[in-house]
Amino acid sequence: MRVLLDTNILIHREARTVVRDDIGSLFRWLDELKFTKHVHPGTLAEIRKHADAEVVRTLNAKLGSYKVLKTLAPDTPEVADLRIHDKTDNDVLDTSLLAELAGGRVDTLITEDRGVHRKAMILGLSSVVFTIDSFLEKVTAENPSLADYKVLGIKRAYFGDVNLRDPFFDSFRDQYTGFDSWFNRKADETAYVCTPEDGSIMAFLYVKREGKDEDYSDISPTFSRASRLKIGTLKVVSNGFKLGERFLKIVFDNAHRYHVDEIYVTAFRRTPEEDRLIRLLEDWGFVGHGTKTSLAGTEQVFVRNFRPSFDSADPRRTYPYISRKTGKFIVSIYPTYHTELLPDSILNTESPDNFVENKPNRNAISKVFVSRSYDRGLSSGDVIVFYRTRSGTAPAHYTSVATTLGIVQDIVTNIPSKTAFIDACRKRSVFTDKELGRHWDYTPNNRPFIVNFLYVHSFPKRPNLMQLKDAHVIQSAPRGFEPLTAESFNKLLELTDADKGLVVD
Repeated sequence: MRVLLDTNILIHREARTVVRDDIGSLFRWLDELKFTKHVHPGTLAEIRKHADAEVVRTLNAKLGSYKVLKTLAPDTPEVADLRIHDKTDNDVLDTSLLAELAGGRVDTLITEDRGVHRKAMILGLSSVVFTIDSFLEKVTAENPSLADYKVLGIKRAYFGDVNLRDPFFDSFRDQYTGFDSWFNRKADETAYVCTPEDGSIMAFLYVKREGKDEDYSDISPTFSRASRLKIGTLKVVSNGFKLGERFLKIVFDNAHRYHVDEIYVTAFRRTPEEDRLIRLLEDWGFVGHGTKTSLAGTEQVFVRNFRPSFDSADPRRTYPYISRKTGKFIVSIYPTYHTELLPDSILNTESPDNFVENKPNRNAISKVFVSRSYDRGLSSGDVIVFYRTRSGTAPAHYTSVATTLGIVQDIVTNIPSKTAFIDACRKRSVFTDKELGRHWDYTPNNRPFIVNFLYVHSFPKRPNLMQLKDAHVIQSAPRGFEPLTAESFNKLLELTDADKGLVVD
């Protein structure tokens, strides 16, 4: 397989401060799978203009590790139509990279540039254009026996018990003068840490609750009076396991627990890694507010309004809140898949030890549910109640239970092919590619469709089928997606002792 690497990937690879982060995982996979690494001549010209002379020198010294394209693909008619709109040298190079894909000169392009991804969508090349994270997700799904970091425990730990010498923290030292002193002063405070079996660090999160009288004189424009949760330190190494979303879930859980009005974070935007983190935050409702100036320099400030509200068009931006005014459905899910997809909804009869290993579908907030339900009338923002079917041969009246609340992000129907179906599911579904293929082929006259949904809340109480029927929530066990009336949904919230603070109306 021939992979073309964009400028941002190469600079990220050769930057002096990179030690063992996501770029290392990417190149390990490329070598393991025997991809040949190609570079466009225009990329070399762009790199030679880079401000960091050491990066330029290092890359020139390592050109033997890459295959520089000796000839360039002619534009297809579609690429030529796209090129008409290019205005800058960067635009021209972006289109030229895609021309190599369209012409079949390379098989895959890896880039962190969102502009390239938008153009790829226009050209119908999205399935072979990847970010670092999406490429890692793909190869870990396709090669489970080769996947790095098979067990990634996320736990709370005192700062003083965390290995400050781990290379994971080198980037913080490079950016923040006195980082080690700050870290050591926090010795008795807690943070969230993710480590694989070898004890190295893959992710770290520190959050701090701040009251209405906090001093924000170093932020411009200054904040108004409000209670806030500050994301003091957040770094996640991309490895294909959706750790970024898992840690955002921890942020949102803390914000809800502390009843804050806003969440905020300060960040530089100097590296692809930082840029990727900021894009993740923006996807989940963070917006630019201003700047913060310190001895380390000027950082950007991003704020997430956490007051109860609901955006049905993109419920990620108001997650975890739900609305009673949207459609409400209950859907059954087999025990085999239930806790695999919804690990926070594990039953008391199940062993947590069986769900320790990290997988993208377990960590992600945004998940995929595959269905053949004849009722496909779901819309973005609708509420889903997941109903775990009976265990083994035990009576459904006693062992089938309602466990979880979710929000529809969007649905995908009229899927053109098995390949498109697998590509759309693999990052957040419980199924392997082979299992997805079997689902596609199972009933040709009733192909499956995809419900992308956000995991919101596990019910404190899990009413069984008999209790649901006695309370007139449902009349019988659901088959596919079945609508709930407003009255039955309200009864369900009472029956499950659900968190009413998550409902905005």
